[in-house]
Amino acid sequence: MELERIDDNTWEIPRHGEMKVPARIFASRKLLESVRGDSTLEQAENVACLPGIQRMSYVMPDAHQGYGFPIGGVAAFDLEEGIISPGGVGYDINCGVRLLRTDFTEKDVAGKRKELLAEIFKEVPAGIGKGGVTKLSVGVLKEILVKGAQWAVENGYGMADDLRMTEEEGRMKDADGSRVSPRAMERGIPQLGTLGSGNHFLEIQKVDRIFDPETAHIFGVDGEGQILVMIHCGSRGLGHQVASDYIQSMEGAYGVTGLPDRELIHAPIHSAMGREYYRSMCAAVNYAFANRQMIAHWVRDVFKKVLGSSRGMGQIYDVCHNVAKIETHAVGGREKELCVHRKGATRSFGPGRKELPEAYRSVGQPVIIPGSMGTASYLLAGTVEAEALSFSSTAHGAGRIMSRHEAVRRFRGEQIRDDLAKKGIELRSTNWKGVAEEASAAYKDVDEVVRVSDEVGLGRLVARVVPIGVMKG
Repeated sequence: MELERIDDNTWEIPRHGEMKVPARIFASRKLLESVRGDSTLEQAENVACLPGIQRMSYVMPDAHQGYGFPIGGVAAFDLEEGIISPGGVGYDINCGVRLLRTDFTEKDVAGKRKELLAEIFKEVPAGIGKGGVTKLSVGVLKEILVKGAQWAVENGYGMADDLRMTEEEGRMKDADGSRVSPRAMERGIPQLGTLGSGNHFLEIQKVDRIFDPETAHIFGVDGEGQILVMIHCGSRGLGHQVASDYIQSMEGAYGVTGLPDRELIHAPIHSAMGREYYRSMCAAVNYAFANRQMIAHWVRDVFKKVLGSSRGMGQIYDVCHNVAKIETHAVGGREKELCVHRKGATRSFGPGRKELPEAYRSVGQPVIIPGSMGTASYLLAGTVEAEALSFSSTAHGAGRIMSRHEAVRRFRGEQIRDDLAKKGIELRSTNWKGVAEEASAAYKDVDEVVRVSDEVGLGRLVARVVPIGVMKG
């Protein structure tokens, strides 16, 4: 495969064959080597062949092989000639991250760390088969699919300020729950307010280093040792079923003949099926927003119970990872509405974008990049440069370099627990096999991923945080 070096952190696959645009890869040599053994670059080429794609097929620094699109893939499509693809969004629709600040310091929680984590573990259901703590009717679930986090706040889960500090204000307004299948609804009813398994987690963290004190202060991060809480989860079985349903429907309607990869099945954005998938995807996005909203509410309750107060536990931000959105971007010197697919990628809007909360418009969007289990995570700010570089997108995490099967072969969950304990990190989980699957050695170096994001201009470093307590499904 021909790969041209643009600079130390930028590479390009020139347009050739059926490619309509080049593919642009943001990676250091070290990160690039990590995708040489899988299909990431081939998948980026294939995405570049899709109808109506604009500028380039982009690959973020944490990328690895996915379904159809690489995980860490970004592509934007013209609304008239372009497509929408479930493989460009992913199965875990609106898998995302919510970050809460607190007024507590590491010293304040030192003697209560184990109790805090144990109580959160008790209050927040986790794992593959764990049901939620709410009993929903189909009618209420349909309301949640339309209202998202707004429904949760209206029903006593959290505060109105949470909505202002959530991407899309916690609600994609094009959602239509009537097109979500009965099977998806059935899977969604028992799982609302649950963390899930796999790479999902809840962490109690402390601020380890601040790179930009002014921006950090605007975000609510005031000093090293400050306690934060990070929640990483998505739309659970409901979102997975929406993806499965529409992949099957699109295959039946359009077939896979002529596709560079059958996993890139898609529909024209303006077609009836394209619109139907988009609205159903929006409904799953809203479910995930409500899910994280409820979990955040219970976390605050636990802090109040264990520490006597939930003071200062405002929301820094909540970001989506797997989503397709209609956004305005510059193409060829003019503003244009596009359908931007971000699969395993984070929106990184710079200062001035009207979509941002007013409090953040001077500095850009908070960008939350979680690490792997036991490693650092990062808070960045979106940049104006990212608009031209990647349709305002950056990495969403560390990115896998090892299959779950291989990780289970190499690691034991109980040993990981003991190793983390030696580092002062408490770990609670429902499944030690799942912990082994998520061993930090199965992931790229998040420090390197973030360094590349910062140096290229996809995001701007604000703060580094490290875990003191980890909850896994």
